[in-house]
Amino acid sequence: MLVKIVTFFLIGMMVLAMFGRLRVPGVGKVALQKPKRCEKCKRFLFNNDPCPCEGGERKR
Repeated sequence: MLVKIVTFFLIGMMVLAMFGRLRVPGVGKVALQKPKRCEKCKRFLFNNDPCPCEGGERKR
């Protein structure tokens, strides 16, 4: 009895996964943009703030 329950559960999960892929086919193919980095110190830049190495003040 327990084997039947587990089997039906796994089959149900496979069917749901197939419907999910049909509905949203391009979800896994979205390319992310590369993060911006400072040319001098190679720090990551966020929100278009100037880099502290170039004399820019950091907002806190």
